[in-house]
Amino acid sequence: MKIRAIFYCTLLLFSFSCSNENSPNDTSQEVFIKGADMSFLPLIENEGTQYFNATNQSEDALLTLKKAGCNTIRIRIWNNSPENLSSFNEVKALAQRVKNAGMKVWLCVHYSDTWADPGAQSIPAAWANLSFSDLKIAFTSYTSMLMTEIKPDIIQIGNEINNGFMWPKADLTTHESEFLELLNAASTVIRATSPKTKIMLHYAGIGADASWFYNKMTAVNYDYIGLSYYPIWHGKNLEEVKSTIITLGQTHNKKVIIAETSYPFTLGFNDWTNNILGTTNQIIPSYEATPFGQKSYLLALKEKIKETQHGFGFCYWGTEWVAFRGNQSTNGSPWENQSLWDFNNRALPAMAAFAE
Repeated sequence: MKIRAIFYCTLLLFSFSCSNENSPNDTSQEVFIKGADMSFLPLIENEGTQYFNATNQSEDALLTLKKAGCNTIRIRIWNNSPENLSSFNEVKALAQRVKNAGMKVWLCVHYSDTWADPGAQSIPAAWANLSFSDLKIAFTSYTSMLMTEIKPDIIQIGNEINNGFMWPKADLTTHESEFLELLNAASTVIRATSPKTKIMLHYAGIGADASWFYNKMTAVNYDYIGLSYYPIWHGKNLEEVKSTIITLGQTHNKKVIIAETSYPFTLGFNDWTNNILGTTNQIIPSYEATPFGQKSYLLALKEKIKETQHGFGFCYWGTEWVAFRGNQSTNGSPWENQSLWDFNNRALPAMAAFAE
């Protein structure tokens, strides 16, 4: 009887294992995402900047993050980018570095030649004059190529696609059906090429507007809800972040990740590029713009995410964007006071948020 029981238990476990392996949407083996966007790293390194760890030793920035507990690196890609920035060749090489370091690759595909966000979703110049049917072919072929060549663990179909993408061909306001058709086409080719890769749809913001957007996405086959949350633009209430994760997760039965966030360690500046953030009314009053305040903010945000059933991780944006062209530059970084390296390029205490 004991032998028979062991046999049946073993058979049951084997069957369960096979079932999980064959399910592209299975999340049982996944771990909480502790990510960092490092898209500018090749450019910054190429201009001679060095990064230092917390003990002030020169160190590969990816290695510093890995040692801190970061497990995923997000990388932006543009179709035909200016000056080769975020180009296919650059991204493929960086993705391989990330894999060699033992971290996951999260590919953020803008489907544009430049920045894409809620206020700008410019169609790639090479696709601008295509009919919709030809655009769909070019779009799916490009997506398939990225999957085959880069093999990401997570892929975003667009960046902050609140209002659709590739305007005006797939604007959500005026061409909703075309937008959804393209999302489904991308999802289909991703599933066919790499069933284990997780698909994210990314919205900038929280609250009712996020609910409105994801309610429209119910027919799309995807895995992760990705949200941008910056106190300067999306409100200063972490409880609202938590409630949004709960609402979206329960309504759509999806994992929810804060795909972008950041916080200042100072309101000062280290070059003469006009910084995005620099006044006290732009931050949460209980988290000062100090190294300790930056760390406290990120730990508090992580805790709010973990308090929910569907919260599944976070990604810090502008992690590496130090004043890499010198402190006299007017064309350097508008984000150096929100980086996770200080003005001496030394790793900041906020990296503790990547630890378990």
